[in-house]
Amino acid sequence: MFLASQQIVLASGNVGKIKEIQAMLAPHIIVPQAVFKVSECDEIACTFVENALLKARNAARHCHLPVIADDSGLIVDVLQGAPGVKSARYAGIGASDLDNVNKLLETLAGIPDTQRTARFVCIMVFIEHADDPCPLIAQGMWEGSLLNHAVGGNGFGYDPIFWLADQQCTSAELSADAKNELSHRGQALRQLTAQIKARESV
Repeated sequence: MFLASQQIVLASGNVGKIKEIQAMLAPHIIVPQAVFKVSECDEIACTFVENALLKARNAARHCHLPVIADDSGLIVDVLQGAPGVKSARYAGIGASDLDNVNKLLETLAGIPDTQRTARFVCIMVFIEHADDPCPLIAQGMWEGSLLNHAVGGNGFGYDPIFWLADQQCTSAELSADAKNELSHRGQALRQLTAQIKARESV
């Protein structure tokens, strides 16, 4: 049985994610997997949920603690879902955010605005131990479209070209608080924390 007020490992070293999850899951203590010297897991699956579970189980085997992991990316309709699970390495292994954005813009050159619909997807999972047969799984989706040039200096990844019609700005023009409220990751995290708290109350 998962107990309140214990450590939960985050299968990531992202400081922003750690702070955000810590705020929502107090009094649990969120610890990055690097504290336990967990090596990065190869994301070899073809779906977000499988990759998230790979990362979670990899961390749990090393830490012997409950783990939260996520996998996210950008899905472009006209590209049949690409870059998808390869979003972070769309321009190749070790590619920078700028490299990935530039490759996507080149790929979409000549595509009319009406066909540039896209969405960010985040799958977030929680497991109590490495062999947990019933992981908690949450999904967030953030609908938008893609510009043909970058706008805004906040965020990361594809944020500068991800246009939000209802906000009349790109994701990279939002404040951190606004992005956390609207984003795919924020949606998934709120769903997952609700599931974790529900499990604790059983």
